[in-house]
Amino acid sequence: MELRMDGISVSLSGRDLVRDLSLNVGSGQVVGLIGPNGSGKTTALRCAYRALRPTAGTVWLGGEDLAALSLRHSAQSVAVLTQEDGTDLDFTVEEIVALGRTPHLRGNQALSAREREVCRHAMERLEVLHLAGRSVLTLSGGERRRVLAARMLAQEARVLILDEPTNHLDVRHQLDLLSLLRGSGLTVLVTLHDLNLAAAACDRLGVLSRGELVASGTPAEVLTPRLIREVFGVTASVVPHPLTGDPQLLYSLSGSPSLENG
Repeated sequence: MELRMDGISVSLSGRDLVRDLSLNVGSGQVVGLIGPNGSGKTTALRCAYRALRPTAGTVWLGGEDLAALSLRHSAQSVAVLTQEDGTDLDFTVEEIVALGRTPHLRGNQALSAREREVCRHAMERLEVLHLAGRSVLTLSGGERRRVLAARMLAQEARVLILDEPTNHLDVRHQLDLLSLLRGSGLTVLVTLHDLNLAAAACDRLGVLSRGELVASGTPAEVLTPRLIREVFGVTASVVPHPLTGDPQLLYSLSGSPSLENG
């Protein structure tokens, strides 16, 4: 299912947070939004999953205007992992993951055997099945993050939207989650601060700066020393990963390497 943002602008309190953003996430593609803090990434994502109504522009989901769809229909099609964990209630892990089935149920309908299997499989994939009976309030930040990712998977949506999904995760679980997204075959829109992970996980990248899309393309096309300097204000060398060939950024705390290759 294709997700397309067409001329999206967001203005709040007289301030332009996003300006004329157009971005296409093709069916089965993983597209990353990168940019410095305050560049508009989260605001753009919130428009894509209906948490925020854009001032101008349209979000298209599978060729339909997202705003015209019922909330139930859009929730069946789009699953979200936000930066906030929203787990202040004393629910068990199993109960939190089961909330992912809500768009597919009516009223207080109980989970069927298939619904429970979907939840169990999601917990297995995120390695939290052993925590099923634990209160979410007793978990570490990384464990909570994986529980919420499992809830997202249990929703069985065709489009996944994730805002900094690797927050609080250790290196192995960061790689596991991004590998899962990469191999899911689903349509994925994700924001990432780690540019090396973005290069490895994403088919294409969009770069936001001060609310505007300043570059888009494959990681190799986008991640150049010149762009890194202009957008992020840091100096970096870009080298190919020795195994995959993906562009990888090298930073220095003590010196500034030449930008001649930019």
